[in-house]
Amino acid sequence: MPSTHKKKVLIVHAHPERTSVTYQLAEIASEVLQTQGHEVMQSDLYGMGWKAVFDEQDFPKRVNEDRLSFIDESGHAFANGCQTPDVEEEQRKILAADAVILLFPLWWYNMPAIMKGWVDRVWAFGLAYGYQGAGNAYRYGEGGFAGKRALLAVSVGGPAQDYSPRGINGPLEQLLFPITHGTLFFPGMQVLPTFAVYGTAGIDAEGMAQAALVWRSRVERLFDDAPIAFRPQNGGDYPDRHVLADHIAPHQSGLMVHIDQISEFPESEKNNALALTAILED
Repeated sequence: MPSTHKKKVLIVHAHPERTSVTYQLAEIASEVLQTQGHEVMQSDLYGMGWKAVFDEQDFPKRVNEDRLSFIDESGHAFANGCQTPDVEEEQRKILAADAVILLFPLWWYNMPAIMKGWVDRVWAFGLAYGYQGAGNAYRYGEGGFAGKRALLAVSVGGPAQDYSPRGINGPLEQLLFPITHGTLFFPGMQVLPTFAVYGTAGIDAEGMAQAALVWRSRVERLFDDAPIAFRPQNGGDYPDRHVLADHIAPHQSGLMVHIDQISEFPESEKNNALALTAILED
């Protein structure tokens, strides 16, 4: 049964065109969540004119005027309440949220620069990394965003087969690993399997309507679906907090070894992928 406990959700989306698949998915997510009684916060990065470049302007009160150290300046600004107002506002929203949904088109196998800049500026030292001044003691499953859920919704221009396990572009879950495992799981979020709409470069009204139906179902289960089983740093699989223990997935390496039960992927995502592939390739 879907969760009935009311939550706060932050929707962050990045596309300049209001008729885009990304923008439509953001509007659908907001409607579904509000219908469920959840409180929705939004960050429309293009609409906000978000400053994407992380630079010296982010530190109004510098620790060192001679050399810019992003770690030192970020840590000082966060700890002393002297960040820029736009960064403080986004941190306020994400800290208040029980879940975060990031929606974006796949541009050169990654998120658009404006969203990467949102992460670069908002993920401050002392919050998303260097948590509690303890270096890397609290990361990959623990940290400033622990207890929050995260979900990616990605609009992919090309066909699904290009992103299949042996597809020419590589599997989508591996292409997005730096985001799901790094950007989101690193500071403690529980990351749900990615939702993807393929073939968006030529999607028609019927295809969009079918994709919207599947997306509605995923959003409705935001607080019920099982997250990706990323291995936590402090759960025993990494004895030295750096390298996977020899007895864990022996003779295997690569990105996916850091997911428990590598051969298994959540059934909900398998079904979504099959449904959308059938819809968009008919």
